[in-house]
Amino acid sequence: MSEPPLPASASERAQPGNREIEALRPPRNRVDADRPYHFLQERETGTFGVETVNTLFLTGKECAFKCLMCDLWKNTLDGPTPPGAIVRQIDYALARLPAADSIKLYNSSNFFDPKAVPVADYPAILERVRGYRRVIVENHPRLIGDACLQFRDGLHDDRPGGRGGTLEIAMGLETIHPVALPAMNKQLTPEDFRRAATFLTSHGIRVRAFVLLNPPYITDAREGVRWAVETVRFAFESGAQCCSIIATRPGNGIMETLQAAGDYVPPTLDALEAVFTEALGLARALPEPSRDPELRHRRLVFVDTWDIGFLSACPHCFDARRDRLDAMNLTQTIHQPVACSCHA
Repeated sequence: MSEPPLPASASERAQPGNREIEALRPPRNRVDADRPYHFLQERETGTFGVETVNTLFLTGKECAFKCLMCDLWKNTLDGPTPPGAIVRQIDYALARLPAADSIKLYNSSNFFDPKAVPVADYPAILERVRGYRRVIVENHPRLIGDACLQFRDGLHDDRPGGRGGTLEIAMGLETIHPVALPAMNKQLTPEDFRRAATFLTSHGIRVRAFVLLNPPYITDAREGVRWAVETVRFAFESGAQCCSIIATRPGNGIMETLQAAGDYVPPTLDALEAVFTEALGLARALPEPSRDPELRHRRLVFVDTWDIGFLSACPHCFDARRDRLDAMNLTQTIHQPVACSCHA
């Protein structure tokens, strides 16, 4: 792939750092250290077909990495997560959710940062999630290490009749664009992601990659689609079994400043549909992801359809187009596009 032209705004001036990003933030939301800030049951395609997933959005310490586009800090605490808080949050949510095949523990940070999830809480957390088929957590690629293996080992129940789930770690790759990724203050290179993915898959841990459509400094619509697809390709070739495509949204302060300067252009629903279609084709066309029978399965691609109303300028077809994306998420097949005069 040819080297892209450098956006003038990204190549001619210093990029925002932690101080500039934090200075433009609106206030945090009010949260409770003993309650997840949200939880729900969803359906998602997995290795064994469509599964039910209990998804918990846990309240804890803010991520140590102040990524330019991130707004997850809005539902975090001002300091480290108190011991026992994550366990109490899991208990609160699971008491209110039906049984499920798999569970996601998303903590708006890094699961294997001991200030975000205290290591002393691992045994109690493991006791609560050991019966799930898959346990999915999120973590920065540079914080991948032996703690992941410790947690993986704890998922296996050695008692008679016991069972253990598979650990899956979701990591934000975002983009492999050589200007946009360094400018996002993520402190990550594509090779950092590849090393982390190789480490995880070599130890029997599944990898999910988060990929952004239209991150800051990719302002041409066609380039936005192209780089999202190329990032999905890189993630799969690095060992990821699943990619989740997220439309980059405003709302964290710095993104509005970048948009005003022309350095961020919100994606369109057309672009999200195009990326999903190309990525699904790519997932089918690439070689078998793994020779390990424990990891051998088809590659999966999802688009995040939460709060994507800002992508559409047409109230007549939006619901149907969102429903189409949800159906494609479940079937992993391309469905007939929704007809509407707005994109004829």
